Parts: sequence; C-alpha cells; structure tokens
Amino acid sequence: MKSLQIGFPLIVSLLVSPVFAETASVSANQASELSSYQQDAELIRQTYESQLFTLPAFKVGHYGLRMYRQTQDAKYESAIWADMARVASRLNKFATEVYTPEQIKAYSNIRIQNYSKKTDERSKLRYAVTKSKPEYLYLGVDLLGSMARANEYGLKHREDVRLRQVIRRYDFTDYATDPDMIRAWAAQVANQVYWLRQLGEQDVVDEFIEAFRATYPDKLDKSLSDQQFMNKIYGLTHIIFAASEYYQHPLKEQDFKWIYDYYRDNIDTILSRAKEDVIAEVGINFLLAGLDTDPVVENTRKVIQQAIDRKAGMVPSVHGETELIGGEHRNVLSIMLLDWRGAKAVPTVSNQPHIFDAVPYGLIAK
Repeated sequence: MKSLQIGFPLIVSLLVSPVFAETASVSANQASELSSYQQDAELIRQTYESQLFTLPAFKVGHYGLRMYRQTQDAKYESAIWADMARVASRLNKFATEVYTPEQIKAYSNIRIQNYSKKTDERSKLRYAVTKSKPEYLYLGVDLLGSMARANEYGLKHREDVRLRQVIRRYDFTDYATDPDMIRAWAAQVANQVYWLRQLGEQDVVDEFIEAFRATYPDKLDKSLSDQQFMNKIYGLTHIIFAASEYYQHPLKEQDFKWIYDYYRDNIDTILSRAKEDVIAEVGINFLLAGLDTDPVVENTRKVIQQAIDRKAGMVPSVHGETELIGGEHRNVLSIMLLDWRGAKAVPTVSNQPHIFDAVPYGLIAK
C-alpha cells in the first residue's frame, strides 16, 4: 500500500509535466494527420471503384492489382482476372502472329508511327531515338511487360520457349546503356532491365544504373528542362519499384542509398518541378524501404492531399482535368501514398489458387 501512495503522485506529475503533454500532443497530431490522409485515400478510392469497370482492361488491371497487393481484399479479384486476360491476349498474339524478325519489324514500324504524329518534348525524344531501333517497342514495351506480369502470378505462356527465343535474339545492353534511350524512356528501361532479371534472362541492371547516373549527373540538374528533370526522377522511382517487383517486396535503404540521399537533398526541387504522380512515387519509394517517418513521406503526402479536387474526388492533372482514364495512374498512386498497407507478394497461383481456377487461354502454371 505504501508503494501505491508514493507511485500515485509520481504518475500525476508525469501526466501534468510539460514534456509529457507535448509528447502526447505531437502523437495526437500525428494520429490526426494519418487519419486525414486515410480519409482522403478513401475519397479517391470511392471515386474510382464506383466506375472501375467502365475503364479499359489495362487500367482496371493496373488499379486492381495494386489495390489487391495493398489490401488482399477479394473485391479486386475480378480486376486481376481482367488483367490476366489482357496479358494472355497479348502473349497469344505475339506467340502466333508476331515472332519472326519480319513480323516484329512490321509490328514495330506501325507502333513507331504513333510517336511521329505527336509534338510534345517527350514524344519527339522517343521518336528520334526509337525510329532506328523500332523493335524496342515490341520487345521492351510490349513483350517483356506481359511476360513479367504472368511470371509474377506464377504463370507463363504455353509458348514460353518460343517467346524467350525471341528475347534472346537481342542484346538489351544496346537499349539499357544508350543515353538517348534513357532520356526518352528512363522509367520504362528501368522496368525492363529488372523484368529481364526476374525472368532469368539477360541481366543488365548494373550496366543500366551506371549509364543512368552518367546520363543524369546530379550537378547538371539545373540545366535540365522540366520534362527531362521529371524523366530523371521518374527513372529513379522506377528503379525502386522494379526492384521491389512492384510493391511485392520491401527493400533496404542501404541497397539504394544513392537514390534516397538524392531525394532528401533535392526534395524541395522535386516538389516544385515534378507532377503529382511522380511526387507520389517518391513518397512510396520511402514506404517500400520502411522509412514511414522520414520527412520526405510527410512532404509528399501534404502535396498530394492539397492537390485533391474534392468535388471530383480525385487528384486532377496539372491542367485541372478530372477524366478517370487519364487520371488512374496518378490516383492509384495517391491512394497508396496516403494509405500505405505494406508490400505483399500476392496474388500467386500457389498462395491464392482460387483466383487462378480458370486462367485465360494461353496461360499455364510455370
């Protein structure tokens, strides 16, 4: 009893002490801010999920897969099936209609013409560098992405051997280390070199990173146009995303210290020069490394929260557009940043077999 009489005044003094009160206030503010971010994520989520299946299959799959990896909620399973169907359709076409050098050349020449008609800086860069190697649009942009997505599900195409033979005809070093390719396609090439590694094919990740850093030395940032600065940041974020196999595996900051150090040193410039989707990606990069309390995360969340058009229930484009299809990428990233649930390697044939009971024609277990 004596010990209780001594302890009670001590507890009271702690409760009324300025240090305790200040700590409690900070914790309450942090909890309030987190709740506010989660509420805004839910606002965007409701906007998209009320109309999700009015979007094209690629957008449905892009959104649904990311939300499933975050939440493991069964309501996204139909979106994943739609994504599998898209992947199967593309690989079926490539395996039966576009696999000889002549077929690839014809297919790629049609694809490259889409860029010749556009006048923005990015499209001009892409057309200028890719017109001499149009097969890149088939190999990197179309084939590898579909094969890697199937691989993530624990699947492969029934003509996997044929498709891998196609990949092996090309030396991806030619694309991954070309400075002009990096200036035009930084994020895409980052994805592709990691997809090649994931598939157990040619590994040029280190060569790409070396070429990327030589193409975009930090000391020259001020000389970059806004488009090229954003291409650099977009490339950095996708190195992290691709290394995590797209939100499936947590990463160690030390393995990419040069990227995280760069972000911290240049966050103010990034926030002022980059679009909202790239800003959200920077924040998610930190979350993938378990750096939830890093000031960069809070800075990016505040920018995204302030950008929300509350009447439209989404983050609009830099031009104020609130069209669902064009805004899906930007808004699913905003949801993930504001309401991060962690990295999870799902869904797979082995761990969620019910999702893969009836896979689209052409896909089989790997």
